[in-house]
Amino acid sequence: MTVAGTWDLTVSTPIGALQAVLELRDAEGELSGVAHGAGEEVPLTDVVLDGDRLSWRQAVTRPLRLNLAFAVTVEGETLAGTSRAGRLPASKVTGSRRTAAAANGARP
Repeated sequence: MTVAGTWDLTVSTPIGALQAVLELRDAEGELSGVAHGAGEEVPLTDVVLDGDRLSWRQAVTRPLRLNLAFAVTVEGETLAGTSRAGRLPASKVTGSRRTAAAANGARP
């Protein structure tokens, strides 16, 4: 399974739904990427794909300064799971992979 590509994410948080774009790259089996959202671009760390389970970490400064840990299950062109920010309750995450033509679209 490959997860490389551009993914549109929705994170349902206590302050409302946040939109983000996740760009994942696979260079010889090594996953890396960046996330775009809330007017900032942040690198992903600890990106791991184990079967259909994808996890990563990222630090954001908007709308709040948080260290986030994502754990999602990938099923074809969709993903679903959670994001956690420390001791805060988990937030639901859903997403879908962009097609090649749509991948060149605007970022949130």
